Amino acid sequence: MASEVDLCNLALQRLGAKSITSLTDDSTNARECNRAYAHARDSELRSHPWSFARKRAELAASSTAPAFEYANAFPLPSDFLRLMSNNGRLGMTNQDDLQIEGGNVLTNDSAPLPITYIAQITDPEAFDQLFADLLVARLARDLAEKITQSNSKIEAAQILYKEARAEARRINAFERPPQLAPTDPWITARY
Repeated sequence: MASEVDLCNLALQRLGAKSITSLTDDSTNARECNRAYAHARDSELRSHPWSFARKRAELAASSTAPAFEYANAFPLPSDFLRLMSNNGRLGMTNQDDLQIEGGNVLTNDSAPLPITYIAQITDPEAFDQLFADLLVARLARDLAEKITQSNSKIEAAQILYKEARAEARRINAFERPPQLAPTDPWITARY
């Protein structure tokens, strides 16, 4: 499978640029790839509920309670990127009764707090193939101006990125069960 360097080289190839052997090479292409890679990866992971990046955890409460408004603080996992809902519920008694703040979930719920989240996946071997294609297109788009200074290459990279994003998200959607719309509080208040 692909490594970080392989993904960067695919992006450089799409731009017609010279390949690299390491992200720490002393070349403009390597420096730009090194600068853009982690940001592009995490940004794309956070932007969509990718099936391969979804994780579950039960959080233990912190020994230090929030100063006001909430009863408990639950430290987030170190690989946390985005909190997901489970059919409109986070596993908590009231989804509206939470706040993410300072690396913690603040809520009045008691421990353990079950969450589903998007994790920071750093191993390219764990990427879904279409996500890897999307990341290559994103890198090509992000690197195009600095490496090519060609308006046509920049435009082509942007189009390629939009197409890769649409395809990856479409296929990922088939792998998830249908999501129920949250019930409006106006309806539930009647019961």
